[in-house]
Amino acid sequence: MAFCYDFDGTLSPGNMQEYDFIQKLNMPVQDFWLKAHHLSLEHDCDEVLSYMRLMLEEADARHMPFTREDFRASGAKISFYEGVDTWFDRINAYAAAKGIETEHYIISSGLREIIKGTSIALFFKWIYASSFMYDESGRALWPAQVINYTTKTQYLFRINKGCLRINDPEINAYTPDENRSVPFSRMVYVGDGDTDIPCMKLVKSEGGHSIAVYEPDKEKQTGTARRLLKDGRVNFIAPAVYTPHSMMEELVKTIIDQVALDLKMTRLREVSPCIID
Repeated sequence: MAFCYDFDGTLSPGNMQEYDFIQKLNMPVQDFWLKAHHLSLEHDCDEVLSYMRLMLEEADARHMPFTREDFRASGAKISFYEGVDTWFDRINAYAAAKGIETEHYIISSGLREIIKGTSIALFFKWIYASSFMYDESGRALWPAQVINYTTKTQYLFRINKGCLRINDPEINAYTPDENRSVPFSRMVYVGDGDTDIPCMKLVKSEGGHSIAVYEPDKEKQTGTARRLLKDGRVNFIAPAVYTPHSMMEELVKTIIDQVALDLKMTRLREVSPCIID
């Protein structure tokens, strides 16, 4: 099974740039994002490219260019929703007891180097996120990869086909469903808002499961999740609480149970087709 997660607002409260980078600019958080938005309108530019460009501009204006190592250090300062730190080991162990191998992935519009600096980075088979090009000293120069809400879906297909590297030419090759690495029916996508809708809808429509999480005790976030459920974008909604016996854990364990039963049924059909019609 493949578990695919958005990052900001899904595993961690807020935006990753707000934990360290924007603070070092000595700039109000809302001013940074408003300026990025205006930049995108002015140049008819993608919002993700706008914020990445603004990061470079603001850092250079203060003579504090960020390096790859600086971004990773920022990642170490990120906090997570309750239970995230033990979530992956618990889910892996539960699935293994059912005979299922698990893989975890990040698909985020945030920055890959920041995510790689977090305490949970080691649990992910692959981290798909926006990133910079760096010079020989490690200084960020220019966007190398941009992931927005519409391009996120391509990474689900990469996981589906097992073509994980960005430049893998086999991604466009024909691959029969039975030869694909992870069927969509064995995928779970976890996100928190409108930018996750294409991924949520794709996984759900292909027989997998999508879960919209919301910040605990935040009515506005609950409303967004309920709208996604009402509109048929997701299968389930739950608070972003990943502790043992939480709603999230019960949902995911039940999905694992269902996948295990489906696999058992398939094996029975293969062994004795006459037993089960």
